[in-house]
Amino acid sequence: MSASIDSETLKQYLADSPPTVVPLTIKPHFDALTDQEKRYAHHLSVACFAGTRIVLRQVSPESEHIYDFIVALHKHTSGDYAALAKEAGLLQSEIDAYLDYAAQFLGNLGNFKSFGDSKFVPRLEPRHLKALATVSKDTLAIYEKFKDAIYVGSDVGKLHLGYPGAGHVSTYYPDSPDITNGEISAVSDFLEGKGLLPENTRVRKTSDGYEVLIASALGSPSSEQRDLKDSEWTLDNKKVKLVFGDHSKEMDTIAHHIEQAKKYAANDHEIQMMEQYSKSFRTGSLQAFKKSQMAWVQDKGPNVESDIGFIETYRDPHGIRGEWEGFVAMVNKERTKAFGKLVESAPQYIPLLPWDKSFEKDKFLSPDFTSLEVLTFAGSGIPAGINIPNYDDIRQNFGFKNVSLGNILSAKAPNESIPFIKERDLATYQKYRDPAFEVQVGLHELLGHGCGKLLQETEPGVFNFNKENPPISPLTGKPITNWYKPGQTWGSTFGTIAASYEECRAECVAMALSCEFPILQLFGFGEGKADMSSEAGDVLFTAYLQMARAGIAALEFWDPKSRKWGQAHMQARFSILRTFLNAGVEFCQLEWEKDDLSDLTVRLERDRILDLGRPAVNAYLQKLHIYKATADVTAAKRMYDDITDVEPFYENMVRPAVLKKKVPRKIFVQANTVEKDGKVELVEYEATSRGMIQSCVERPFV
Repeated sequence: MSASIDSETLKQYLADSPPTVVPLTIKPHFDALTDQEKRYAHHLSVACFAGTRIVLRQVSPESEHIYDFIVALHKHTSGDYAALAKEAGLLQSEIDAYLDYAAQFLGNLGNFKSFGDSKFVPRLEPRHLKALATVSKDTLAIYEKFKDAIYVGSDVGKLHLGYPGAGHVSTYYPDSPDITNGEISAVSDFLEGKGLLPENTRVRKTSDGYEVLIASALGSPSSEQRDLKDSEWTLDNKKVKLVFGDHSKEMDTIAHHIEQAKKYAANDHEIQMMEQYSKSFRTGSLQAFKKSQMAWVQDKGPNVESDIGFIETYRDPHGIRGEWEGFVAMVNKERTKAFGKLVESAPQYIPLLPWDKSFEKDKFLSPDFTSLEVLTFAGSGIPAGINIPNYDDIRQNFGFKNVSLGNILSAKAPNESIPFIKERDLATYQKYRDPAFEVQVGLHELLGHGCGKLLQETEPGVFNFNKENPPISPLTGKPITNWYKPGQTWGSTFGTIAASYEECRAECVAMALSCEFPILQLFGFGEGKADMSSEAGDVLFTAYLQMARAGIAALEFWDPKSRKWGQAHMQARFSILRTFLNAGVEFCQLEWEKDDLSDLTVRLERDRILDLGRPAVNAYLQKLHIYKATADVTAAKRMYDDITDVEPFYENMVRPAVLKKKVPRKIFVQANTVEKDGKVELVEYEATSRGMIQSCVERPFV
């Protein structure tokens, strides 16, 4: 790589100035719990946060050291940053640049954005950071460990997470800069063949083969405790060896608090859940973890909801190893009622989607859909809605849970700017964006991810459809000729596009069904009759406008160097914006007058949503769905690559305008729970960079 990165490129890697710090408000919901529920929530919350260092280790080699530095510096100065400025001989503006970076770092639990996977660096000059480090022996010793890695450096590849073989950063393959994609595939496929699940593993290349590191408190669980009796094999003359005890100190703390939480569980499902978690986190068994998820799915509508483990696989470039995350939340009973009605009426709305019943599950597995208020969310970022578990067999046979995170959805920073919306639409947009987003999240998670059937040959000669009289594809009008062969899964077949493609399908289901006025009525809008000039019409219009705006803003997450999308949902939203635009200028158009597009807005005609917008979405959704159902990855990839291709106009005109207006992602300051005089109390912090640091410093178990 060239030794210097041009200053324009460099700008997009600078930490947000200032970051958008918002409070995660939870007090009234926490106060409403019984003492037993508070104790249960407390131990689970500690177990979640106790995995903080695991997340840091999963992001980059330097992240854990940077975390230690932020905490040590805060302790040294007892949180008095004005005094620290004097001691280090720095200006207040320089201290602020440090605090901005520290808050964004803690909000992402690492120095790469959780949304977009690109590195961010301090706006503080290296010499000023060193001045901060020299205030104590401790901070200086920690600084020495990361000083060369915290800034940009000369290698653009290292500014993005991805395969080491492509020159990117990934600590899912620690100390293995020369491990190739082929080697990662070979080891992963080999272990899959043995029946070892990958979510809690990392892979290290050694001189004579590969070590598969398994997260567990025990360094050498007995062969009875392990998922596989053997722990060493030979593959192409190389050793493949399971090494237990990855993150052992953290896993031990986590398991201990899970065992404490079990004492305060509300029912047998929760007891079973805690027992299986504890087994999984102590021994590294993911079969035990799967049992915890089966129990979790059956624990319907608890007052304290929680899930914890190695769950989402977005950040492993290979897409199979999970990042540590855990959440504890309280149910918002009012909002949950609306979701409950949506679940009940799902069977009458799924047939309105653009395919017939041969491409749909025989019976809609009605999931639990709850609106939650989050107490604790430990991980690199907090989503607005969750649909888990990600194990297909549990989803098919036991069901799954959908949660919408209410206090995440509604968290606002004062005077937030909203680019790309026309002046005439702004008041409506601001008034209805939360309800519109809630409707969209509900439809996306519940019906979007919940609908659809994969046509499979489940074992040789056994089909889950009538092989003699196969379903007729609505795309060709002819019987289907493609399906999943034995052993093939959706993930293995669609590979790298799977995550984004499925998010896109779910988003399109939400866009299509939000046009159903009886659904809007379930959420408390309108009388259930189609009327674009009603309040329900306002919500529908805002949902479409929000999606179009997200499609423009998505370009921030596309990287011109690698020509790749860094974020699954954003790639999906860009394709939906393109679908709107393809529906014709009578429906949707990008508009601007200035040459640099600095006044870019999206014009979307509300009275054409039903006759132009929805049919365009339906046509796109039909293809997305049928290609997925029939394992037609060739057609799917051709279509998806084409519609998410960033053409010169979007690359050279729209994207620069988007980068100039980008609004920092929110950083949430979370409360802590503490045991005091036999009771559990909530400790809240101010929504500032200092408050963010303070909240982390006061978690001694991290």
